[in-house]
Amino acid sequence: MTPNPSYVRGFLLDDLDIRGAVVRLDDVWKALQEGRDYPAEVARLLGEMSAVSALITANLKQAGRLTFQIQGERALRLLVVDCTETLNLRAFAATDGDIPADGGLKDLIGDGILQLTLDIPALDQPYRSLVPLEGDSIAATFEHYLMQSEQQPAGIWLACNEDAAAALFLQKLPGADTRDEDGWTRAHLLAQTVQPGELLTLAPETLLGRLFAEENVRLFDARPVTHDWPADRDKVIGMLRSLGEAEVRRIIEEHGELVVRDDLSNHDYRFEPAEIDALFASHPEPGTPPTLH
Repeated sequence: MTPNPSYVRGFLLDDLDIRGAVVRLDDVWKALQEGRDYPAEVARLLGEMSAVSALITANLKQAGRLTFQIQGERALRLLVVDCTETLNLRAFAATDGDIPADGGLKDLIGDGILQLTLDIPALDQPYRSLVPLEGDSIAATFEHYLMQSEQQPAGIWLACNEDAAAALFLQKLPGADTRDEDGWTRAHLLAQTVQPGELLTLAPETLLGRLFAEENVRLFDARPVTHDWPADRDKVIGMLRSLGEAEVRRIIEEHGELVVRDDLSNHDYRFEPAEIDALFASHPEPGTPPTLH
């Protein structure tokens, strides 16, 4: 069973040595959109990228935190999805200018770059990789990425609407041809028949039963995907202290208040002048003489 409304659920076509996964983001996708007011095409691309990022993070050989960024040169400047090893996901998009209706990825991004950052506890510093965008969709971009990084053919099918984002993933394992030399071609053709409405509404058991009715499908337990990034005002206060009183007061003087925007976690932190006075009065900068009473 898959009780959680957002999940990654892996499966194996046992007789073909082909692995896969179904991703559904329902409550998580709604939370990622809250208060954002993205244009429809931007929301669709961000939802698709969120689903595929959860999928890839869930399939890492070593558990770690994975961040994908697509940086563009046109109206859609940035897509970012950050996913921890526990599949706690956050994401945002940044735009600059009018978004064309019904545009593909290249129409909105231009000649963009896909950046991967992988943070594994065993590494002294995060691993980073930059690759040019290939294809005119999120699915094509990540199929190319997986082929380059894992040297095995993969297929990704994505769907997104206001209520959910979803993905179907297939990957050929190294021993597949010895099990069935036509297995990958057959499974890939069957997966291509999936409809967006099926991805967005059907339970994995039903979806895979329809697509691979003649195959032996082994379903694994679902892994829940969450969006649990509560506001952390103390962390922002620490950042303001490190910024320094002079710079903080300059911003206050210029704008009348200080607002710190956390785009990834979708929080605004507002500080009035009186709060800044109290902050630096209780934690004066080094070298500030004590006040005498």
